[in-house]
Amino acid sequence: MAADRPGSRAWWIWGAAVVAYLAAVFHRGSLGVAGPTALERFDVGPAALSAFTVLQVGIYAAMQIPTGLLVDRFGSRKVITAAVLLLGTGQVLFAVAATYPMGLLARAVLGTGDALMWVSILRLVATHFSPRRYALVATISSGLGALGGVAATFPLAAALRSMGWTATFLLVGALTLGYAAITGAVVRDRAMSVPVGDRGAAALLGQVTAAWSVPGTRLAFWVHFATLFASGALTLLWGFPYLVAGLGVPAATASVLLSVLIVGQVVGGPVVGALIGSRPQCRMWIVVGYLATNALSWSVLLAWPGGRPPLGVIGVAFLVFALGGPVSAVAFALVRDFNPVQQVGTATGVANAGGHTATALGVLSVGVVLELASGLPAGQAYRVAMLVLVAMLLFAAHRTLVWWRRARAVVFDAAARGDEVPVVLRRHRWDLTPAREPARV
Repeated sequence: MAADRPGSRAWWIWGAAVVAYLAAVFHRGSLGVAGPTALERFDVGPAALSAFTVLQVGIYAAMQIPTGLLVDRFGSRKVITAAVLLLGTGQVLFAVAATYPMGLLARAVLGTGDALMWVSILRLVATHFSPRRYALVATISSGLGALGGVAATFPLAAALRSMGWTATFLLVGALTLGYAAITGAVVRDRAMSVPVGDRGAAALLGQVTAAWSVPGTRLAFWVHFATLFASGALTLLWGFPYLVAGLGVPAATASVLLSVLIVGQVVGGPVVGALIGSRPQCRMWIVVGYLATNALSWSVLLAWPGGRPPLGVIGVAFLVFALGGPVSAVAFALVRDFNPVQQVGTATGVANAGGHTATALGVLSVGVVLELASGLPAGQAYRVAMLVLVAMLLFAAHRTLVWWRRARAVVFDAAARGDEVPVVLRRHRWDLTPAREPARV
């Protein structure tokens, strides 16, 4: 077991990178408490303000596969340092932005920096820590990063009240830019003897295609899609209005309930990570159990008589949604197990695009349905709009089950050939056999 233990240098490298990721999560959520001030500063309405969130999440999702390619080509150190520089630059631009287009540009720059971060962290973990420790360290990284979301609530709100818009965002932007010197000096990639090869467009497309063709990568994409988007859509935009206008929760109480989405990730991350790291054969059962519990939680909230569940019921449901973040780490464990290390960055980008694409679709779809249902009472309108998230959950759960069977079939075939397999599985009656395995789609 001693050989499995990472040295102190690996932990120092990881720690410096995780602080950068915490900063990225802080910048991602910084518009939340600044929203009312942004309405006045840019002289726009709520619909235009929501464009900041949709733009940022859309850029994040679109950048995941390019980020994977960049990390596999240049390594985590350079990409993380570039991400920190973009985050700081974006926040400085946001501090001085006085017009709506300038504000959009600033959030686009910030969103690009944010998009480069998580895949880089995961590849760093994959190369510095053993496969057995990978899931635990990845979920701890996610949980610590969620503390950036906490810093973007009460502390940021206090700073905005005391220092004002420009001074606050200039300060955090300058501190972030300064931290790039630390990531450049401390973060190090592990040397790997991987041939560089052709880096033309055709070769890069082939690299993405190769990652996507692995059933484990495809399974990881749908696991991430299915588990992450509910907490993402609620945290980034719709949680507070749904609680207040849809469920009749007082504003102060709604803020506390929203914090459950963050605290649940911080606490749940290490617990889920330890479980899936020590019992990898159980990780997909954890995903399936979570998806069923998620669907049950939505059913209770949306079908409650009168549309006003007790606060305890709402709190439990939001805690379930919060655990989607930790459970989504199963996707990255699957990527690590099913892909060669030189392809991990690209495959991680593919998988990570799943949850953030789903979040962007969820945020946009709920807004469209609310617009169409504007003639209904607020409670009914939100009940109809949230059905969009339920429909997305059911669709993603179906695709997850399809690719789970196909990924299991690959493991069984490899074991039958005598190859080393990432997890020893027990065959069930519902498993595919080679004769019954359908063509990949």
